[in-house]
Formats: sequence, structure tokens, C-alpha cells
Amino acid sequence: MYSKQEASQLRQEFWTAFGQYMQPILSAEGEKVNWINYKTGEKHIYFRMHADNKKAFIGIELSHPDPDIQQLYFEQFSELKKFLFAETEEEWDWVLHTYDGTGKQVSLIGTSLAPINIFKRDDWPALISFFKPRIMALDAFWRNVTYSFEALRK
Repeated sequence: MYSKQEASQLRQEFWTAFGQYMQPILSAEGEKVNWINYKTGEKHIYFRMHADNKKAFIGIELSHPDPDIQQLYFEQFSELKKFLFAETEEEWDWVLHTYDGTGKQVSLIGTSLAPINIFKRDDWPALISFFKPRIMALDAFWRNVTYSFEALRK
């Protein structure tokens, strides 16, 4: 068992290592990108990567505070599901209206890897192998579909 400080330090070391590993990789548009803090350019649409002592998750988080508008975003992504599959080459989980760790209502489209433990350095290569192709696939997907969300901007 790790203290909160040790756990925080290990998490920070992993994400720093992942960021350094991904730094030379350009976006689908050939530009530099901060892969860990990916900016979609759309308010309330985030690409999330998370890992803990049980599993890793990567996906799209829809966090609009209005549940009806959040559902519209989710439905718009549903219309684009075949494009997401074309980039990821795998089926992802689709969850409308769940709650994040802070109790905020969100909708999620993503996939997980378990068992995996971010606190075990021996698991880091598997985590990197899990996150890298999927965040790159999300980038390529987003490049092709971002225009679809113009009508929902407010």
C-alpha cells in the first residue's frame, strides 16, 4: 500500500514518462500536441485517460451541465460511431448519464484495460501500449468529425 504522497508521485512519474514518450509524435494534422491534456476545442468535450491500481480507461467525456444538451452531444457521437470504430478498430462502451468521481453527471464513450496497476512500474509498458494507439485514434477521429459539432456550440 502506498501513502497518498507516494501514489501521487508515482502517478505523476507515469504521466510525465508517457508525455515524454508521446512528445515527438505529431497529431493527425501534423502539429505538435499535448497528448496528456488533449484540447478538443469544444467546451464540455474531453478526451480522458485515467489509470489506477485496478484498471486504465481512455475515452471521450461529455460534461455539459444541462442533461438534455449532454444527451444531444451523446446522440451526435452515436451518429459518428462508425467513424470512431474505423479509427480505433474496436467496440467501445457507450454510457449516457453516469457520474464521475466528483459526483458530476457526465456521459462516457470509452474502453478499459484490466487488470493493470499504474503503481507497478512493470505495468507501465502495457499502459503506454494501451493509451498510445487509442489517443492517436481519437485525434484522427476528432480531426474528421469536429465539424459535426458546430451546430451544438452555444
